[in-house]
Amino acid sequence: MSSLAKLLGSSIESHPRRNLFLKWQCHIRQMSIRQMDGRPDNAIMPTLKFTQLSEPMGQIITLINKTTNCSVVPEMKHMAKKTNDASQVRQEALKFFAEAYYQKPSTFSDILTATFVPNSLGAEKIYKENQCILSFNAYAQSFGLQCKVWRFEKHHHLYQSTWWHNKLFNHSLHPDTEVLGFEVNWESSVADPDIPNGYV
Repeated sequence: MSSLAKLLGSSIESHPRRNLFLKWQCHIRQMSIRQMDGRPDNAIMPTLKFTQLSEPMGQIITLINKTTNCSVVPEMKHMAKKTNDASQVRQEALKFFAEAYYQKPSTFSDILTATFVPNSLGAEKIYKENQCILSFNAYAQSFGLQCKVWRFEKHHHLYQSTWWHNKLFNHSLHPDTEVLGFEVNWESSVADPDIPNGYV
């Protein structure tokens, strides 16, 4: 990851497939919040493989996060901390994410994140492999994303964003939860349907 990408919490690659994916993700995640109370489905839970021919390791739950300059971490912290009533926190979070949160795909990082329990053997294997393919297939759209894997320290923006987002929906989230990042190579990735003619 370039130093600029580390600073911004997003890659700096401009690619039509990137825009296509983020628009799709924002649409289906807003739909998930509004219609399914945020329960993850295949559009949010890609299958992870290490090569095109390898057996899938399984599905992981991914997040898309706001870039550093559009961060809502303070708002998420406030919601999580203001009451010990987990049900109330969840309802307030659903309301927050259902409104304008997903309205502007350009405010989101294209570095996906996922959480794992502390000392997860699965996370360690994924991190050591360093490269993987995330396969999304839902709502008549599929993506095969070629990704470089990163492990984020607690101070990193994408760790903080991921941890506090998940804390809103899991009151007992472990403080030492691991967060891996998946930086997409958009040129090497595929989509079906792919980029329409004239799409930017």
